[in-house]
Amino acid sequence: MEKLSPCILLLACVVASAAAQSASNVRATYHLYNPEQNNWDLTAVSAFCATWDANRPLEWRRRYGWTAFCGPVGPQGQAACGRCSRVTNTETGTSATVRIVHQCSNGGLDLDINVFRQLDTNGNGYARGHLIVNYAFVDCGD
Repeated sequence: MEKLSPCILLLACVVASAAAQSASNVRATYHLYNPEQNNWDLTAVSAFCATWDANRPLEWRRRYGWTAFCGPVGPQGQAACGRCSRVTNTETGTSATVRIVHQCSNGGLDLDINVFRQLDTNGNGYARGHLIVNYAFVDCGD
């Protein structure tokens, strides 16, 4: 029984580290998805994840702001689609949960303009054209 306990502890640590994917000081730019004007239609905005998520219920598609993801830590491509991340502006501490609907190539996040504005409470990110953020993958609660 004593040998079993360390194995269970090791397995729990492996699972926890895999689930706790996060990165610090990541560049986040903005994109004009405008989901509200596009009826939260992933196909209308040519989102990469539309292939898998376009037919999800409207409530699912509009629950969180949208982002493209190509960060240094976490799943890429289809594996990232539909996942949620808690994004925090390092300068102001303002946070938002976003849903990944697209992929990018800037090495970070490409937030919908509305999420970007929500996080950019002091206007410095808009002036620079990007924010520096921390992100952590979180349960979407779906």
